[in-house]
Amino acid sequence: MKLYCDLHLHSCLSPCGDDDMTPNNIVNMAKLKGLTCIALTDHNTAMNCRATAMAARQAGLGFIPGMELSTAEDIHLICLFPDCDKAEAFSRRVAEALPPVKNKPRIYGHQIRLDELDRPVGEEETLLLNATMIPLTEAPALVREYGGVCYPAHIDKIANSVLAILGSIPPECEEEFDTVEVSPRYEDGLFPDVEAAREHRRTVVSSDAHYLWDITEAGHEFEPGDDAISRLILASLGKQPL
Repeated sequence: MKLYCDLHLHSCLSPCGDDDMTPNNIVNMAKLKGLTCIALTDHNTAMNCRATAMAARQAGLGFIPGMELSTAEDIHLICLFPDCDKAEAFSRRVAEALPPVKNKPRIYGHQIRLDELDRPVGEEETLLLNATMIPLTEAPALVREYGGVCYPAHIDKIANSVLAILGSIPPECEEEFDTVEVSPRYEDGLFPDVEAAREHRRTVVSSDAHYLWDITEAGHEFEPGDDAISRLILASLGKQPL
């Protein structure tokens, strides 16, 4: 079985996520595009993961609950968890580390929590886009406390990536980050710093989709191995590690 994954998707709970990014719309678009497994990674929250997990289960699509964490340096990390309970517990911890700034929907967009039938059940009042008080060097250990794994997001982009902000992956995180993410449009060999960061690391290609049409097509095959992300993907599909 070939595995095609998009492990960086935003729902309408992210203020920059389109209101059409609902659990069922995301799942059905992923199925139409031929994906095997997806992860929901809203900004600094996992509170739409449970509804999306239920929709994915109904559709027979692999699902991993996650989050796009903004560190204290405003570097984005993809955080993935084995189940919704752990993702939501981590989400509550992150909420404590967010600045108490109220969202302004007219400026940033609504932050809508939904159920498995895409019905609104509430709206997050704290702005989710801000950097948290969690330093980059402390994030991997904190994520592990909740059974998860994390890695730098969109290292080929000029905004909120570890390379754009720090220039390289810091020595303290060299062993922690054995995976990095690039966008689907990135071409191998394009940027020397990106290639240096990718060396000896797994590269995950994900869309960072905020709109349904941005969810990636089934084109970048995921080759499972003996690593935490592979185990999460295979577990989401009810399969054992190879």
